[in-house]
Amino acid sequence: MRIPLSAPELSGNERRYVEECLASGWVSSAGAFVERFEGLAAAAVGRRYGVAVMNGTSALHLALLVAGVAAGDEVVTSALSFVAPANAIRYVGARPLFVDAEPESWQLDVARLEEHIEQHFERREGGWFRRTSGRRLAALLPVDILGMAADWQRLTSLAAKYELPLIEDASESLGAWDRGAPVGSFGLCACLSFNGNKLVTCGGGGMLVSDDEELARRARHLSTTAKVDPIEYRHDEVGYNYRLTNLQAALGCAQIERLEELVARKRAIASRYRAALADLPGLESMPQRDGVESSCWLFTITVDVDAFGCDSRALLRALARAGIESRPLWQPLHASDAHRDSDSVGGSVAADLYARALCLPSSVGLTTAEQDEVIDAIRQTHERCGVTRR
Repeated sequence: MRIPLSAPELSGNERRYVEECLASGWVSSAGAFVERFEGLAAAAVGRRYGVAVMNGTSALHLALLVAGVAAGDEVVTSALSFVAPANAIRYVGARPLFVDAEPESWQLDVARLEEHIEQHFERREGGWFRRTSGRRLAALLPVDILGMAADWQRLTSLAAKYELPLIEDASESLGAWDRGAPVGSFGLCACLSFNGNKLVTCGGGGMLVSDDEELARRARHLSTTAKVDPIEYRHDEVGYNYRLTNLQAALGCAQIERLEELVARKRAIASRYRAALADLPGLESMPQRDGVESSCWLFTITVDVDAFGCDSRALLRALARAGIESRPLWQPLHASDAHRDSDSVGGSVAADLYARALCLPSSVGLTTAEQDEVIDAIRQTHERCGVTRR
């Protein structure tokens, strides 16, 4: 597409650091840039320790392992999310418990979750167990979606009430803040993603961040094949080869140095979309919860077919014909073939957003002229659809 959805912006020290890495010869999983990137990313979200890994999904997998989640357990996660947290839960042999989004914020509905726990779980020796199946409720894994933040104040209270480990999936919301605290700073640990479409990218990469030294040590041990000797090839448990390369970390260092600049640009793009599209009937911007400073990763609208004149998929196709990339949100995870056998709490809000929401081009490098093209194409689509429907 001429105007992509979310392309990386590489105008800082990226080339310089990558060339330094190449010149050093340290291009694999050892090297100075890995440790440097871990420190920078952890500091950016107010954490003491960072463990760099190959992607956000591997960070989630490690987080569940170090939190003590075991086969046969249940783990709460968001129904409206990319599939990674659900897959990671399956990797450890547990089952996701999908919780619907709340319409006011599109984030996990904490009130409905608490009601479900009270109705369907009971306290026994060793934790909270589902009354019917006997499965243990082992952890909470909410997702911060689209640059926003889940309600971490309420989630932290809920986790304390039921004595559950709280893991934050902050993969989409690096640079956001919730009530004065950075996204990524909540819970036992948090997971970040540095995929090519993220605000900060390594091309591909992820990180587990925590304030718990022993937890971080164990996550690092598991991520490096659980090797116990620097020379001898001896391993004390089943481990994983999840290491990030020094070459990727060099790119990440240059990116995260510019985090505030990148977030400011994303916010400016979102603000301009809101102002330019505010008068169009049938279009609404993603809601902003009080107390949250969004990093505006992907600017997202909802489309009301009756008021706008066509649905979100028709608008997607119209934008594509103009060379403009847009994307729907994710199919609700409880409705996917891969996870249909899991339990869920509600689901109608996530289903409605899947049907009506559309993510618009939000690259940090999106120019004013390109954004005007997107806005004009949306307006022209509304005018054509309105004439057709009349």
